[in-house]
Amino acid sequence: MSKSLIIVESPAKVKTIKKFLGSKYEVTASGGHIRDLPKSEMGIDIENDFEPKYITIRGKGATLAELKKLAKGADKIYLATDPDREGEAISWHLKESMGIDKVPTFRISFNEITKTAVQNAINNPRQLDMNLVDAQQARRVLDRLVGYSISPLLWRKVKKGLSAGRVQSAALAMIAEREAEIASFIPEEYWPIDAYLNADNSKKPILFHLAEKERPSSEDEKNALISVLEKAKWTLKELKTVPKARKAPLPFTTSTLQQEASRYLGLSPQKTMRVAQQLYEGVNIKGSGTVALITYLRTDSTRIADEAQAAARVFITETYGEEYASKTAAKAKNRGGAQDAHEAIRPTDVSRTPELIKESLDRDQFRLYQLIWKRFVAGRMTDMQTEVTSAKVDADGHIFNASSTKITFKGFKLIYDLGDEKEEKNGQLEKLTMQSVLSLDSLKSEQHFTQPPSHFTEAALVKAMEECGIGRPSTYAPTIALLQSRNYIAKEKKCLYITELGEAVNGIMQEYFADIASTGFTAEMEARLDTIANGETQWRKVMRDFYPNFEKELKAADEKIGKVKVADEVTDVICDKCGRNMVIKLGKYGKFLACPGFPECRNIKPFVEKAGVSCPKCGGEVILRKTKKGRRYYGCENYPECDFMSWNKPKKVTE
Repeated sequence: MSKSLIIVESPAKVKTIKKFLGSKYEVTASGGHIRDLPKSEMGIDIENDFEPKYITIRGKGATLAELKKLAKGADKIYLATDPDREGEAISWHLKESMGIDKVPTFRISFNEITKTAVQNAINNPRQLDMNLVDAQQARRVLDRLVGYSISPLLWRKVKKGLSAGRVQSAALAMIAEREAEIASFIPEEYWPIDAYLNADNSKKPILFHLAEKERPSSEDEKNALISVLEKAKWTLKELKTVPKARKAPLPFTTSTLQQEASRYLGLSPQKTMRVAQQLYEGVNIKGSGTVALITYLRTDSTRIADEAQAAARVFITETYGEEYASKTAAKAKNRGGAQDAHEAIRPTDVSRTPELIKESLDRDQFRLYQLIWKRFVAGRMTDMQTEVTSAKVDADGHIFNASSTKITFKGFKLIYDLGDEKEEKNGQLEKLTMQSVLSLDSLKSEQHFTQPPSHFTEAALVKAMEECGIGRPSTYAPTIALLQSRNYIAKEKKCLYITELGEAVNGIMQEYFADIASTGFTAEMEARLDTIANGETQWRKVMRDFYPNFEKELKAADEKIGKVKVADEVTDVICDKCGRNMVIKLGKYGKFLACPGFPECRNIKPFVEKAGVSCPKCGGEVILRKTKKGRRYYGCENYPECDFMSWNKPKKVTE
């Protein structure tokens, strides 16, 4: 008896979906894309109206042959790749490659891998959406035109192995601009003054802060003001208590998940997406088998399905009480460029609490699932209610302020309290009345300087990319990873820094391809891709509009740019053959140390990344090592005499 064939992307989904369907269905995986543009050439026929040249991806021939074999015995074929443009394109490539015109073929998609969602998808199949396919084709062709034209230019002018691209170059420009702001920043001196005031002979003084606009800008100004304040009359001018509400958080999008996971769990965007993919595809849960725990992880929508809203409301009412269940769901303001193709990231079953399945998850899976679960449930709960008491005091014309916050009802904070907001208690402020008599207890002031803008962290860069419309949910993490792998940026203590190589590449991009490297161009192009997806624009027209001017810029750059020399990073490691300070080079297999005296001195050494702590066993230096399979760990430099090792980076213990 023939079966219906369902083709998904990831093999990990096969087991999860199979248990929902009967013997009439065969489920298999393509392993992602079956065909793509060739790596060895641009693969775009510009003269033939930008016709792409697709080939079967190397190593996928056996997979394609197996899919064709299964398709021959199928009465229907369901293409069930991911519910986004990339997934739509993969389905189209599968259909084109498999030669299945004679077999009824349908496209199905589901935002979560649950029995209800899968069966609903099969009961409501559709045809391929060629507008979505064309939007993805346009992105792929555009990025190939840019990358395969500028990258060879960088190889010739700077060094081999470099790359440039529409999204990565815009992100690099943002980091470079931030570095320039930090470098040009001139700190300004200021002296905040704190006044501790007694009220009605109270035993504990109340802290007041001098209004920001009155802060002295030098020690002389500070001393002069303090001499005035010591003799001043302190009068309460304003006292009020007002209720305030802190709104429940919106559920996670890809961007906000990456930001919060970085901020509170210490996970990089790449690690976050890798773990979230595992939770989406399915984890073996004790007593339940393979279960998909969260909905689709690449989304910029905060929408939640009505069924999930209702289930959350019931769960909150039964678990925490009716007063904690919100009657209306929080909604985000419409943001330009945001797509609403599917839901926000949420648990597939709200009753499956993190504690219930903790034994079945590894550490990162549990922590990320707990963060997603708590964020979703908190978003369906009532707002946190507070009372804010504020007071304004006059000291002979100089204004001081104080405030205190009291939580009157926790609301969503009952479960989603990440320690970022606490009660601000300020002595006896709540006991003040307008009739209170104030007297000075003491004054304190310390020198401060204004601070430059902060370096980007990975989380902050993701947020900035989203706000500027650079890329899409699926591109944030890969873009940052690419910049790091190209050695354009380096990460140190969570902060991202541009390297000399990154500055050289960004300089070329800004001088000769300023439009492509700008955030405005990238955001505008994303908007044009959206018009293709909506059927409003033909994808080839977008290429025709873009390419002529780009071709002129490319020729001009090739003629004007001379050979760019990027200085190597000098280390304190001395070459044991000639005595020079060795430099860090980037080779095929990563960083290594080389003597700058090449070719006279050809000495090279492995590059050793130090952890900055001493070995607890022998006192030697702890360094980064790799296992034979490439897994990173930290070990003593004196191995094998000392066998200390740790999978996690050791830290100094402060007493």
